[in-house]
Order: sequence, then C-alpha cells, then structure tokens
Amino acid sequence: MPLHRIETGGDLAHDEPQPYLWTLNFGPQHPATHTTLRLVLKLDGERVVDAMPDIGYLHSGFEKIAEHLDYNQYVVVTDRMNYVSPMANNVAWHLAVEKLLGIETPPRCQYLRVIVAELARISDHLLCVAAMGLDTGAFTYFMYAFNPRELINDIFEGLCGARFTNSYTRVGGLMNDASPQVVQMIRDFLRQMPRAVADMEALLHRNRIFIERTKGIGVLSRQEAINRGCSGPVARASGVTRDLRKDEPYLCYRDFDFNVVCCQEGDTLARYMVRVEEIKESLKIVHQAVENLPSGPVSVGPDLRAALPDKGVVFTTIEGLISHFELVMTNRGFKVPCEEVYSAIEAPNGELGFYIVGDGSPRAYRARCRPPSFIHFALFPHLIRGHNLSDVVAVLGSLNIIAAELDR
Repeated sequence: MPLHRIETGGDLAHDEPQPYLWTLNFGPQHPATHTTLRLVLKLDGERVVDAMPDIGYLHSGFEKIAEHLDYNQYVVVTDRMNYVSPMANNVAWHLAVEKLLGIETPPRCQYLRVIVAELARISDHLLCVAAMGLDTGAFTYFMYAFNPRELINDIFEGLCGARFTNSYTRVGGLMNDASPQVVQMIRDFLRQMPRAVADMEALLHRNRIFIERTKGIGVLSRQEAINRGCSGPVARASGVTRDLRKDEPYLCYRDFDFNVVCCQEGDTLARYMVRVEEIKESLKIVHQAVENLPSGPVSVGPDLRAALPDKGVVFTTIEGLISHFELVMTNRGFKVPCEEVYSAIEAPNGELGFYIVGDGSPRAYRARCRPPSFIHFALFPHLIRGHNLSDVVAVLGSLNIIAAELDR
C-alpha cells in the first residue's frame, strides 16, 4: 500500500509548524476490505486524522437492472446485494412487489419466510462476529463461529437446492414448500446452535486482547446514530430502540415473542455484543415458527394470476401450462397498478427497503434500494477520527459493510 508524505508546512501567523500528514490507501487489496472497499486515510503518525470511503469496485448497477427483468426474475439480483444473507433480500424484494400488487400471502408462506429471514440473520451475524474475531487475532474463534453457517446452508439447500444464491421467494409465495426432512433439519440446528454460541462466548468474551481493541473504540452516540440515519445493530448498540419487526410489523412477526437487543455504550464492543445476543433472539423466533408452522399452501391461489403455478400442475394440466406461459413468456401476467410503493424489512444489518414504481407492465418502471451498508459506510470517518491505524480494522468490521450493497 503506497504511502504519500504531505508536508503541510507552518502557518505564517503562528510559530508552531503543522504536523506532517501521510496519505494511506487502505484497500482495496487488503484482507480486511476483501478487494471491494477502499479507504483513503490521512495519518499523523499512527493517529487517523481523517478518512474518505471510496466505493465503486463492483459496478453492480442493480437498480437499473430492475427495469429490464420482471418481478420474479429480479430475485436473482437481490441474492447478489447482501450476498451474506441473500434469503433476507429475497423476502424484502417480494414483500415490496406484493405491496404494489395488493397481495397477501398465505400463513404458511409467511411463517416460512420468517424462518428463512431469521436463519439468514443468524448466518450474517455469525460471519460478522467471526470476521471481527479474525481481524483482531482470534483465528480459533473464526472457525467456531463459521462452522454453524454450514448447517444453515444445508437447510437452504434442502429448501431450494442452492446453498448460497437462493432465489427462494416468488411473487405471491415461495419456490417450494418445506419438506418434513427440512423441518427436521431446522429442529436439529436449533438443538445444536446454543452450544455453539456458548463456545463462542467462552472463547472471546473475556479475551483481554479483544476487549482492549474494541471497548471504547469507535463510539457512536445515540443522537449521532439517529442524525446519521443508522439502523439495525449499529443503531441499537447506541441505544436506539428501533426494530421494524416490532415497530412496523410485517409478515407474521406479531405472533412471536422476542426481545429487541440494545446497548448504550455505542462502541465497537457493543456492536459485537448486540449481534451475539440477536442470534439468541432469532433462535427463539425460529423455534416458535417451526413448532407452530401452519398447514396449507405456500402461494396465493390461481385466481389472482400472480404466483407461478406449481410444477406438477404445469406438467399435468393445460390450465397450469397456460398460466405459466402467460406469466413467464408474455406480458399478460401481472396486473400491476400505475403506483409507487416503499417497503422495508429489518434485515441483518438494518433497514433494507425497496422503492418501486409500477407502470402496468410486468417490470418496474423505476426501482431504488435503501441498503443499510451504504448508510453505515458513510459513517466510518466519524467513528475513526482520532483513533489509531490498528483500530481501523476493528471499527470497519463492527459496521459489517457488504460492498455489493454500495455500488448501485
């Protein structure tokens, strides 16, 4: 990483010379930035004077793509936004589309969407805290936290055949119902996960090195969190008690008993602790959902002509074949009003919202996304000023920036 020495010189009005500032390119070729983030740091020795986040290393263009793909096809693009928890993105997109179409999905579909969204939250938080441990020198912790994600990927594979880019939701429903085998896999995961969380806590929560590198570092006050538009664990670690699952309930979250996890300190350690505790709350939600899973269909009925018919119906009936053909191959499928909507969910990193403008066609006239990482990356200079260069990795990891949400 090249260093550039900038001599600011002395002010003629003062006898005391100004310090020399160094410009340091932190990333994108850096293990902590994953070749997709760049920070331009100004340093006074080891102290960070200023930082400039630089985005544009993925060139996604995913908002413009929404104008060229129909409402079902676009779900594959949402997988690539926050690629750590794609199931949550799938749910967020199709909730917005269904709000535009005025569709309410069946109870079983809503419960399954809650289950996959909470499993995605657990997976996302596991990767975040694992990377924070790794970035601060705790490699063993990384392995302990990363291993349970494979069990979640097994569940997703059983649901839709894909472990990573799932594309599980559809307009008005889901790709597939959950089989009894998948339900048993979820129960097995719920039985094993508390032990894994306990092991993680025993490894790191009293580790002096980790505590000293995170406690009191990158403090964000409650008022600043509100003023700067923060959401999710970043805001709740600063005492902002806002969670869309409670404040603006969607799907069937009203049916579940869970707590909103908050801290008051607002530092890097608090953002870590909030995520660990949210894993436990998500386990409670998934347990309630899987044990009270309603029976019935996972997609709206055929009269609405919005949900893709089941493959068995397509292969065996002429009505199903015609319905599939009209929804996939022609423009006579979706009856979309010429209106605009905004819909948001409590994604793992905060408020993930989609704004859609409909023009009557089966594609969005305009689509915009409100990704939490875009907001939180802009917050980074405020958090890092005055800290040391070694604190950059810890603070950046606590924000959990997913670069694919930045380049739109």
